Amino acid sequence: MVIVPIVVIFSLFININIIPGTLAGHDYSQALSKSLLFFEAQRSGYLPNNQRVTWRSNSGLNDGKTSGVGDGNTDHYCWQRPEDMTTDRRAYRIDPSNPGSDLAGESAAAMAAASIVFRHSNPSYANELLQHAYQLFDFADKYRGKYDSSITVAQKYYRSVSGYDDELLWAAAWLYQASNSQYYLEYLAKNGDSMGGTGWSMTEFSWDVKYAGVQTLVAKFLMQGKAGDNAAVFERYQEKAESFMCSCIGKSNKNVQKTPGGLIFRQRWNNMQFVTSASFLTAVYSDYLTSAGQSLKCSSGSVPPSLLISFAKSQVDYLLGDNPRATSYMVGYGNNYPRQVHHRGASIISYKTDSNFVSCRGGYATWFSRKASDPNLLAGAVVGGPDAYDNFADERDNYEQTEPATYNNAPLLGILARLSGGPSGYNQLLPVVDAAPTSYVTKRSPVSLPKVTQAPVSKSAEIDISQKVTSSWNYKGKTYYRYSTTVTNKSSKSLKQLNLSIAKLYGQVWGLTQTRNAYGFPSWINSLAAGKSLVFVYIHSAPAAEISVSSYKLD
Repeated sequence: MVIVPIVVIFSLFININIIPGTLAGHDYSQALSKSLLFFEAQRSGYLPNNQRVTWRSNSGLNDGKTSGVGDGNTDHYCWQRPEDMTTDRRAYRIDPSNPGSDLAGESAAAMAAASIVFRHSNPSYANELLQHAYQLFDFADKYRGKYDSSITVAQKYYRSVSGYDDELLWAAAWLYQASNSQYYLEYLAKNGDSMGGTGWSMTEFSWDVKYAGVQTLVAKFLMQGKAGDNAAVFERYQEKAESFMCSCIGKSNKNVQKTPGGLIFRQRWNNMQFVTSASFLTAVYSDYLTSAGQSLKCSSGSVPPSLLISFAKSQVDYLLGDNPRATSYMVGYGNNYPRQVHHRGASIISYKTDSNFVSCRGGYATWFSRKASDPNLLAGAVVGGPDAYDNFADERDNYEQTEPATYNNAPLLGILARLSGGPSGYNQLLPVVDAAPTSYVTKRSPVSLPKVTQAPVSKSAEIDISQKVTSSWNYKGKTYYRYSTTVTNKSSKSLKQLNLSIAKLYGQVWGLTQTRNAYGFPSWINSLAAGKSLVFVYIHSAPAAEISVSSYKLD
């Protein structure tokens, strides 16, 4: 269950060069910019000074006190702009007695992915995110249960049909991607069969069903040569990933349904969510295959990866107006787009124009029933889209087709960035390379990387330390290297205390706390569970520092 987070979308594409550009008549850069505006229109709380959607005002200012989460029943009963909300917004939670493995697992995946995004610009925040991701995953795995069994008000609107196994695998995959900890790779291998990762052949990727995403990520790990002894299991993941890809492009024994105009069609209510998510995932896999020099294996034969990116582009082009109705299903893009969006804020006059209170039911009588264009442009919003025959009715009460959603736009951001920037030539299977702090960088030049030999370590078989160079650049005649160091607790107990000695260090360290001449856990970590790792980095213009374990305590 739970919406695909934006950070996950951008993290799957590790390196994209976004440049202004137009392909086949569509300005993907403009569409990308408008898509981001839609998320600004959804903001709650005190709005920042750089808010670009100017018809919005502050809202939900009591959230986080006795309230914070919308109740779907009372929400639908009222038609009010967010600035006037009077609906029930009480808070809900999950805990050991009321578990929600799908909710906690998805949150862990989001934080792990976000840690990758922020690692170069804000390493302290990135490590904090990763620590919380570890905690959420442990909670989700230990206290298993569906979130909508604990928060029953969600069942009517966002029922967790797929259960929580896919979110546990999804979280493990992202935690491996973010931490490189073998623990999560082993989790994927040991639980792939029992949790459905190697068994389900999917034809959808959505806020509820994550299997296709898991299978795509694990296929990437296999292509990277990281499977080790688990290659057979990971190959089964990849088979299911490729089954999804083949079904999207019509090369499978079980192909997805399409409209006469060529759009993926799964259901009447908000079908576009499946279009954007499938387009994104096929584009990602196309780049993975290209980087690996491989082809897609379908029941109809071998398929070049270029066919996947072509398919993704065709779906985006349909969404932007290349369809039988010549209608753009992104509000504000092109000349012919939905004008009566099923959206409370867009359909009611701006609070800044008229601050008179709009009541719960009064909004229906005055604004919902208006047969006129929205007074506020909800730029970038992707609506539910046409039916199975490419038909569409631009009417506010036609919620199945005119209602937008954040999970429509989230995957679209990724594919628009890919189409806008074009193929970067970057090998998507390389490990994540973090940029150095901007204070060190002017223009980077290719340099030869020094060979990193394992630093002398006063270790037993319980604590392992490894180093690698992840980046290098020239600045004022000097060559600087960024070293990533992984400390792994290989014991069967929790590591409660750690003191490291670092010699021949000529730069700054990120990810450790220094006390006199020793280095210990960062402030956001107080222990390291069995099998888990922590990563810290340092930058200097010299060979690798000598890192050793001064002391440690297991419990």
